[in-house]
Amino acid sequence: MSQAEPNISWKEVTKFISQLNHDLRNHLNAVELHAAFLSEIAEGPELTTEIKRLREMTGELGAHLQRLAHSLAAIQPNLMRYPAVEFVEDLRAKLALDQAEQSAAIEWQISLGDEALEIDPQLLQEAFVELLTNAGTHGRAEGALVFAAGRSGESVEFTLCEPKTEFHGTTENWGARPLRQMRNGHYGLGLFRARSIFEAHHGNLCAQFDPALSVLRTTVSLPLLVS
Repeated sequence: MSQAEPNISWKEVTKFISQLNHDLRNHLNAVELHAAFLSEIAEGPELTTEIKRLREMTGELGAHLQRLAHSLAAIQPNLMRYPAVEFVEDLRAKLALDQAEQSAAIEWQISLGDEALEIDPQLLQEAFVELLTNAGTHGRAEGALVFAAGRSGESVEFTLCEPKTEFHGTTENWGARPLRQMRNGHYGLGLFRARSIFEAHHGNLCAQFDPALSVLRTTVSLPLLVS
């Protein structure tokens, strides 16, 4: 008889990863301190260069662990009133600054007036950047990414349409399962965190693939702030 797999909650998983992250960073700090000491007593340019490279490597690993810790951090938005059109303008500006090539590939279709949202701008911006970054790196086909924003009933609806060379899997419960797709340096946490951020704003995220057009359409709906 095969042994049953343990039933572990996501809360327990994140607690374990966070503790492991903390322990590894403590060890890295010790390595960095020792490397700093060695650099002070090192003699000869070759040894100095190697110690410098060692410190760079520990710094890169430390930064990687810091990003992992951030992806697992609790989402606690500091909400404020924010005009929806200003939020989109801020998002465009951030992409143009941080990811100029990606920004240039986006076609913006904005139909907003004086609609307002109650959001944490920085946190929500992080979630949309994740969506747009994913669109530019995962199976993208030729053609522009189209990002549209406009009012839909009592919500503001943001839609991202991305041409795909191919698409496998299902869009059901899009982004609801962490650790589903992993590769070197990435652990399937980005979309999960983005979805969690939208839900923390009382919004929702869904996706649908159109096989006829070979387009993945991702939609985020956020409730309007009632004056």
